[in-house]
Amino acid sequence: MLSNLLIENYALIDSLEVDLASGFTVITGETGAGKSILLGGLSLVLGKRADLNSLRNKDQKCIVEAYFLIKDYGLQPFFDANDLDYEETTIIRREILPSGKSRAFINDTPVKLDILSRLGDQLIDVHSQHQTMQLTENDFQFKLIDALATNKVRLSNYTNTLKSYSAVKKELNDLTEFQHNATKEQDYNTFLLTELEAAPLKEGILEELETQYEQLNNVELIKEELSKGDQLLNDDEIGVLSLMTEARSSLLKLAGFGTQYASLHERIQSVFIELDDVNTELQAFQEAVESDPGLLEEVNTKLQLLYNLQKKHGVSEISELIAIRNQLSDSLFETANVDQKIVLKTKELQELESSLEERGALLREKRNGVIPRLKKQLEADLSLLGMPSASFQISLNPTDSFKANGMDELSFLFTANKGSSYGVLKKVASGGELSRIMLVIKAILAKYEKLPTIMFDEIDTGVSGEISNRMADIMRDMSAEMQVFSITHLPQVASKGHHHFKVYKTEENEGTRTNMKKLVYDQRVIEIAQMLGGKELSDSAMAHAKELLN
Repeated sequence: MLSNLLIENYALIDSLEVDLASGFTVITGETGAGKSILLGGLSLVLGKRADLNSLRNKDQKCIVEAYFLIKDYGLQPFFDANDLDYEETTIIRREILPSGKSRAFINDTPVKLDILSRLGDQLIDVHSQHQTMQLTENDFQFKLIDALATNKVRLSNYTNTLKSYSAVKKELNDLTEFQHNATKEQDYNTFLLTELEAAPLKEGILEELETQYEQLNNVELIKEELSKGDQLLNDDEIGVLSLMTEARSSLLKLAGFGTQYASLHERIQSVFIELDDVNTELQAFQEAVESDPGLLEEVNTKLQLLYNLQKKHGVSEISELIAIRNQLSDSLFETANVDQKIVLKTKELQELESSLEERGALLREKRNGVIPRLKKQLEADLSLLGMPSASFQISLNPTDSFKANGMDELSFLFTANKGSSYGVLKKVASGGELSRIMLVIKAILAKYEKLPTIMFDEIDTGVSGEISNRMADIMRDMSAEMQVFSITHLPQVASKGHHHFKVYKTEENEGTRTNMKKLVYDQRVIEIAQMLGGKELSDSAMAHAKELLN
């Protein structure tokens, strides 16, 4: 329920704040007083696009703020899904800055316009001539029938199954496509995998083989240099080890003469041990190094194989070849098992299809059960609204396809005149007739589902007398279930409101302003009398106004 509305610096509105209540609220005012401006301001908090031209003062920002009591709307999941603070009194604020930028807030949390719009759709239903055209759309007609058939849970079960069906169908199509492509490439991929599995692929193998190749390919040079090193270390006259032995002996003799000499002896002893160890390894290498043409050829073959594989697959690292090998292995494994997967997915799809058919048939059964009652109620209510010959032909035609709301095609035909041919609503019903049809449909819906606040924007245009009385009664009856607003020019409708607001303009030095005020009983009498007889208040108009109000 809309409990409070604040509008600042919007069009002809300087500053406006009104407190609103439950029940049936009527809004009246002369043509051009600004009732459409009020709707325009309200539309901003419902997520409509902002227009910089709507700023009254171009140097100040426009603010529209609305308070909604949402306890009974079941909107907690919406707030949770959009990471918003849920408050039973929810505040929606919209700002238009002088720069042209627009900002929106839900309970002081900034939100994008699409979130605001989706929330707005669940809070207020602004019924205008444009929205009346929804009546001609199949989705809206299905919504009406499903509300009467209490199909909410059944429809949810159907749509959830349809989502699963669509997902499994896509998986099956993907598997079939994979199988088709994999079969064509299977032989080649098997060849590539066999080739890679035959190669010595492991981390660091390339560097290891390259080192081994360089050693085998330079055996003579390695032997020659090792021999030279051995000679330099072990020559009797100039060998480093012989000279080091003499030096160590000399320093040993000095070690007893002080710690500094003892330290020198320890250091040269350490160097001698390290050098002797080097000599041992050098001699071992000399004995181990041998020419092996066969091993050289083997290493070279492995290297060339790895180089060729890198070139073939366009990579520079052995790790990349390993990844390709693993990927090919996984792909061929998938190919080998895809037939079984297709069998399982096909069975799953058939089970979901059977479930959809059952649920679609149940929806159709419940819909067919309420169509006669809907037809009778629509025709009876329209007869009271001055359309005694209005008649509907409503029928469901089963289909084999799974649609978003079932397996039916809906035919919703209408004629306003006895003996005339039936046709689709948008072709055979006038704007005034569509407005009356929509009104009775909204009244029916209000009995079966929790509708948001509804605002009728001059739905009574073109009617008068007893018909306008009946339209007012319908809107007042609806207000027992929901908050109802009606912007009207008809005194019969205005008199039926629980609350009455008047929109009016004032002209001052600063310019023209639109204002809005709540009328008390005496003010309502005058307003309705003027709606009946004009500005000049006659006794008969005043008496008639009091009669309508009473």
